[in-house]
Amino acid sequence: MPEVIISVKDLVKNYGEFNAVKSISFDVYEGEIFGLLGPNGAGKSTTLEIIETLRSKTSGQVTVNGFDLDKEPEQIKKIIGVQLQTSGFYPGLNLVELIHLFGGLYNQDVQPMELLKKVNLSDKAKNKSKELSGGQKQRFSIATTLINNPKIVFLDEPTTGLDPQARRNLWDLIKEIRDNGTTVILTTHYMDEAEQLCDRIAIMDEGRIIKLDSPDKMIDDLVESGFERPKQVKAANLEDVFIHLTGRGMRDE
Repeated sequence: MPEVIISVKDLVKNYGEFNAVKSISFDVYEGEIFGLLGPNGAGKSTTLEIIETLRSKTSGQVTVNGFDLDKEPEQIKKIIGVQLQTSGFYPGLNLVELIHLFGGLYNQDVQPMELLKKVNLSDKAKNKSKELSGGQKQRFSIATTLINNPKIVFLDEPTTGLDPQARRNLWDLIKEIRDNGTTVILTTHYMDEAEQLCDRIAIMDEGRIIKLDSPDKMIDDLVESGFERPKQVKAANLEDVFIHLTGRGMRDE
C-alpha cells in the first residue's frame, strides 16, 4: 500500500454564513496523480489553497508529508510546488532570468538549462514569456513548480485554452513528473484529461466530496447501474483524428 503524503480530515471553510467546504476528508498517496474535480463553486480551489498554505481553514486537520498545517506551514511550503499563472511572470525577463529569480525566492541553486530541457524549452531560453505560445507558457509555468525539487506539485487547470497537440504534450510532461517520483494534484474541467492522467479522482459538489475512486472504477460503477450512452462509443474520437492528421510535434504558434 502506498504511503499517504497528504491527509485531510473533516476540513471546513466558512466565509461568514457561507459554507464553502463542508467537513471533507480524503488522502493522497505518494507518487500518484490525484484529481480534484467539480463544477465552478464546488470548493475544490478553496480546498487546494488551504493545503498549499495560501488560505486559512475554519476547522479540521491537514497534514502534508507528516507536517501539520497548523504547526508547520513553513515546512510544507518547502516541499511543494504551486503552478504560477503566466500573467505573473515579469515581462522584461527571459526564461533563464525568470528561473534564477524564482530560484532566489526559494533560496535554491538552480540550473536553468536543465530545467528548461525537462519541459522541452531549451531553445527558448533567451525568449521572454510573452513571446511563447500558449503551450510553451504552460510548460514553463509547470517548470517553475519544479525549481525547489518538490515532493508534491499542484496544477490548476494546466491545459485550459491549449490546442490538442499542446494538450497531449502537456499530458506526457505531467506523467513524466509523476514517473520521476513527484506526487501531482491537479484540477481540470476536461473529463477526458482526468480519465487519462489521474490514478484517483475526488469529485466535489457544493462543498462536499460525493465520489472518490479511480476513473475506471467510477465508469464501471456507472455502467453497472444501467447507464448507457445514447451514441455508440467508437474506438477513437475526433481529437484522436486531429492528432493523427496533424501530428504531436511541438508547435511554436
